[in-house]
Amino acid sequence: MSISKTYEPKATEEKWYSYWLQHEFFRSVPDEREPYTIVIPPPNVTGVLHMGHMLNNTIQDVLIRRARMKGKNACWVPGTDHASIATEAKVVAMLKEKGIAKKDLTRPEFMAHAWEWKEKYGGIILEQLKKLGASCDWERTRFTMEDELSDAVIDTFIHLYKKGQIYRGVRMVNWDPQGKTAVSDEEVIRKEVNQKLYYIRYKVVSPQSEVLSQESALDYLTIATTRPETIMADAAICINPNDERYFHLHGKTVLIPLINREIPVILDEYVTMDFGTGCLKVTPAHDLNDYELGQKHHLPVIDILNDDGTLNEKAQILVGEDRFIARKKIAVLLETDGSLEKVEEYKSQIGFSERTDAVIEPKLSMQWFCRMDEMAKPALDYVLKGDIKLIPEKFINTYRNWMENVRDWCISRQLWWGQQIPAWYLPNGQFVIAKTREEAFELAKNLTSHISQLTSEDLKQDEDVLDTWFSSWLWPISVFDGFKDPNNADINYYYPTNDLVTAPEILFFWVARMIMAGHEFRGEVPFKNVYLTGIVRDKLGRKMSKSLGNSPDPLGLIEKYGADGVRVGMLLCSPAGNDLMFDESYCEQGSKFANKIWNAFRLVKGWEVNETLENNNDLAIEWFESRFNQALAEIEDYFEQYRISDALMATYKLVWDDFCAWYLEMVKPEYQQPIDRETLNRTIGFFENILKVLHPFMPFISEELWHDEELFGTRSVYDCCIVAQLPSNGKINTQLLSDIEIVKQIVTQVRNIRNQKQIAPKEKLALSVKANSGILYKIYEEVICKSANINDFNIVTDKIVGAVSFMVSTDEFYVPLNETLDPVAECAKLKKEQEYYIGFLRSVNSKLGNERFMSNAKPEIIEGELRKKADAEAKLKIIEENLEALAC
Repeated sequence: MSISKTYEPKATEEKWYSYWLQHEFFRSVPDEREPYTIVIPPPNVTGVLHMGHMLNNTIQDVLIRRARMKGKNACWVPGTDHASIATEAKVVAMLKEKGIAKKDLTRPEFMAHAWEWKEKYGGIILEQLKKLGASCDWERTRFTMEDELSDAVIDTFIHLYKKGQIYRGVRMVNWDPQGKTAVSDEEVIRKEVNQKLYYIRYKVVSPQSEVLSQESALDYLTIATTRPETIMADAAICINPNDERYFHLHGKTVLIPLINREIPVILDEYVTMDFGTGCLKVTPAHDLNDYELGQKHHLPVIDILNDDGTLNEKAQILVGEDRFIARKKIAVLLETDGSLEKVEEYKSQIGFSERTDAVIEPKLSMQWFCRMDEMAKPALDYVLKGDIKLIPEKFINTYRNWMENVRDWCISRQLWWGQQIPAWYLPNGQFVIAKTREEAFELAKNLTSHISQLTSEDLKQDEDVLDTWFSSWLWPISVFDGFKDPNNADINYYYPTNDLVTAPEILFFWVARMIMAGHEFRGEVPFKNVYLTGIVRDKLGRKMSKSLGNSPDPLGLIEKYGADGVRVGMLLCSPAGNDLMFDESYCEQGSKFANKIWNAFRLVKGWEVNETLENNNDLAIEWFESRFNQALAEIEDYFEQYRISDALMATYKLVWDDFCAWYLEMVKPEYQQPIDRETLNRTIGFFENILKVLHPFMPFISEELWHDEELFGTRSVYDCCIVAQLPSNGKINTQLLSDIEIVKQIVTQVRNIRNQKQIAPKEKLALSVKANSGILYKIYEEVICKSANINDFNIVTDKIVGAVSFMVSTDEFYVPLNETLDPVAECAKLKKEQEYYIGFLRSVNSKLGNERFMSNAKPEIIEGELRKKADAEAKLKIIEENLEALAC
């Protein structure tokens, strides 16, 4: 193929992705191989690609491509989540633009519009993932509301209801007044906002026998609240029984301002004496903690808010006003009434709906719940026993804390888009649970045998749908039709899956529940490892969001830097479980890496061969083979530990530093000179192995170069890098590797001298060494001379006065430059080096003389410090000899 000067990713990406699809390289069916399975965390059907998706799916693709190259039957199942709240909001907005209100439609009419919207827009994010290179088995794409998966959800509900795990009752939930539905905890985003703290005076009701002075401080009790609009729902004022300031209020009652309803003063140590005024208004209908306090003290529950966040008749005043407008108006009324003592600026965190951005209201509501306590126990055991590994392990304690304090799960949502709850209500209020109206009717007849007039049409199905998570917790089973056909070939082969890659914030809300479902319905874990990514933040540490405008367009990044460049950029700064401080410069670095590989390829391809030449590069070839095998072992170890960022960095250094910067420089022929056949063949072999190691990280450029016929020969249709076997571990010559590190330091020092003295790289230099280390430099003479452009290399026994000198290990090197040495400057330089090494040696000796350090440090750490000491002492000795020779 013709080679351009720079890598052009766009054409390459389109060509090879189409090729992989056409030849079904992503396709997986059960066979005799070991399976490797990942199920995608299904993105919302409303979604478009964001930076979190980019990170998550890049990691998954690296794992799946690597498994494929290790000869496993790799299956990555894609799909989308129906996202009840978000999708319904999109559909309602679409209808509004057409002048149609949801309330004017029947449920079937609305659902028809919703399915139409889904078919038009629902696959966008999956198409975008293809731009990233995601090698999913697209023929297996699933959707949480398709018929088979919806059947599984309904069957699960019925199964758990029959077991007594599902019940209906009034509980405090997170209420979205805009979406008019309950939402789960993970759909509530906590934000710090500027608020006002209102200090409100409640008049103390005194018995007629008590005579108090007019407007005495004892006549009033002051509370501080950010929500004055809820005082009409107050059921009590609570004080700490040990608070001496309020002993006089024990057994008293107070009047709520404006409405003058009498409520009791109750005592509970729940109240913090040093916060606010030490008095707490208890509003059981509008605060979870107040609700629990109210249950404990048997207080009435007065709900003053409608579902849309407006005040209802129970408020008695400001009926019909929005809660935030009511807050402003009630502050004015309280001030006019003389009941507002003062107002302070106040910062606090409040919850916002992730889907509508409306402020969440704690609300008592009749909902369906799933008991979690019994299901949580085996799910916790799986993790604590290591049957499921959380990566990194620091999340085990978080997981345990959640699971040991689990609360029942509110599984109903007040929406139409979703799986409708299979509860059927009789005219008398009783209900039955059944999958179809016909089955429900049969059950209902058993409940009402005395009502002969009952027909199936008298049954009314529950209007609510199930929480979207109630479908996605079944995902690893349902995508393989494990509910429809529990013993089918796919579920038996692919389940349990291997790795799950997801975000820590849904560790409980999704991951833990999938583990529960796996135990409940399959009797085993749904996956073996959970890799938890961090949050993608900007370089200032802020979470990326549309409102901040700090989130780049992922497709724009791919257009600018290429998919490979973006993948590398994302992974370079993404250690497992830690937040990723993203900077676009990482993608630029990834793009430059692709160009480095491209240019190395152009260099090798441009070499002319002279078949008569002998190979003089045995040493360089042997070294790189050892270095490659060493790096391969490091990369393998990093993958075993799921340190994918480190695995990429090890690959990056192998390619950029060892192969491009050192090996190719060692073996490349002089300008316009030919190379020998053996060196070229070995170099091509190394390059081919490098492409294999690169492929999981950089699939496009590796596949493009893999198919160059001139360098690698003609390949068959299915001989592609995507399915090439990863190289196997080979021998490592540790002594050679150690010696070449010394050689690299020598060459680097000579290059530094050239830079300092402004000597052209083409100008030949002489180099001498006074060797003390025992390294046989004559073995490495050719490599040193070629890499540093030396034409005269000597081993000497005495110092060379007047030459520029440097040290590597304990050996001293001299580069004569035919210039007069300034003894004063040289003495100053040597004394500065002497001062540095004296300080360094003092620091090392301090460590080695520290009894605590010597007792607690690992043997290899102590050994390293001893090596530092010996090295510093040797260098000091040489410096002292030089100082003596110059008579400093």
